[in-house]
Amino acid sequence: MKYLVRILDVIFICLLANIVLMEQFFVTGKIGILILVILFLWICVMPSIKNRELLSRRLRICADGCELLKLFSLSTLFTVVVSICGIFILYHLFDLKEFLKITCIHLIVAIIVEALVFWNGIIRVYLTSEQLGIKLRVIGIICGWILGIHLVTLGIIMNTVSKEIKVENEKLILNEKRKQRAICKTKYPILMVHGVFFRDFRYLNYWGRIPRELEKNGAVLYYGNQQSADSVENCGKELADRIKTICRECHCDKVNIIAHSKGGLDCRYALSLSGVAEHVASLTTINTPHRGCEFADYLLSKIPEKQKNALAKAYNTALKKVGDPNPDFIKAVNDLTASSCRERNEWLTDAEGVYYQSVGSKLNHAGGGRFPLNFSYYLVGNFDGPNDGLVGMGSCEWGERFQFLTVKGRRGLSHGDMIDLNRENFAGFDVREFFVQLVADLKQRGF
Repeated sequence: MKYLVRILDVIFICLLANIVLMEQFFVTGKIGILILVILFLWICVMPSIKNRELLSRRLRICADGCELLKLFSLSTLFTVVVSICGIFILYHLFDLKEFLKITCIHLIVAIIVEALVFWNGIIRVYLTSEQLGIKLRVIGIICGWILGIHLVTLGIIMNTVSKEIKVENEKLILNEKRKQRAICKTKYPILMVHGVFFRDFRYLNYWGRIPRELEKNGAVLYYGNQQSADSVENCGKELADRIKTICRECHCDKVNIIAHSKGGLDCRYALSLSGVAEHVASLTTINTPHRGCEFADYLLSKIPEKQKNALAKAYNTALKKVGDPNPDFIKAVNDLTASSCRERNEWLTDAEGVYYQSVGSKLNHAGGGRFPLNFSYYLVGNFDGPNDGLVGMGSCEWGERFQFLTVKGRRGLSHGDMIDLNRENFAGFDVREFFVQLVADLKQRGF
């Protein structure tokens, strides 16, 4: 039924696009033209009744846009074929002056009709799709003017959007089915702790789409709000205060911590401080360099002191403007080195009564990581072996349970993929569902 409706839509668009040619061979009349115009407008407004079944208004608009682009592709193909045949016949039926007049009018009408379908579709898709990203949008704008390449680009856009609609709608259906179960409603709230060189901004979430997915499934979330760059000790003290504040304000005994990258080191230090461990039920670290990064030792030994200080000054100045009260770039980087972590691990023991677990991942190829992880992958590999673009595989493991993740093929899972940094869907791993199941497991363990 879906494909029958699409075929009929293509026929109506083609008939209107070729209405000038039809007038030369058939008597369509004003009523016939009016009917075609009404049908055309209906198609432009609501290209697919089937899309009404999608559970999100954004997805419905996006799916309608994608459907219009498909109709444009098919109708343009048929319009070109009909135009060539019709113009060839006209050439033999009319004198040159009349032939040129009819042909020009026909081409103008055909271009306007097809352009209305295309721009209606592409604007909807560009405004509502989350998976196209800036890169593919820019490529679409540039390549849209290059004959031949524009068809390939349009095909990539339609394929990307179609996959997005399918994945996102299935996720909405899944969440609706398990809504009553609230599988992420843990006994204690979740404290999400960011890594180095980032902050917890209100409108730009460090954890991408993960928090929203957890909240849909019942989780109660808080954020670390520690500085973006400072020593493990100082960030740990900030987090210790944050933990106590959360317990006091939400009237709970404990929190479950999920920490990414350096945030895991900060949290381990916080748990060593007096009166903090008793307020923590579990600590889950994600791609945390528990044993440090050998490549960081190498870089710090090779970069001249002048350049290091200049970089640190520039970073500290910039981060003060966005909320860090006292950022310290050098201390943050030094505390990520393998030598610093070895020294810290000698005395920083796990707190009794706290459940520790960890997660790690690796890129399978440098090309699987976004900038700058695609460059750092090789450097890290020389010192730390298989890695996620920043942290070596052997450095991530800590606690009673360890999960090591990757996907088949050249891509793998980068340091940024594990926090949904790029808000990207890709085959083989659903980061949002991974965190849902991670928190659901905490709930089952009584935390």
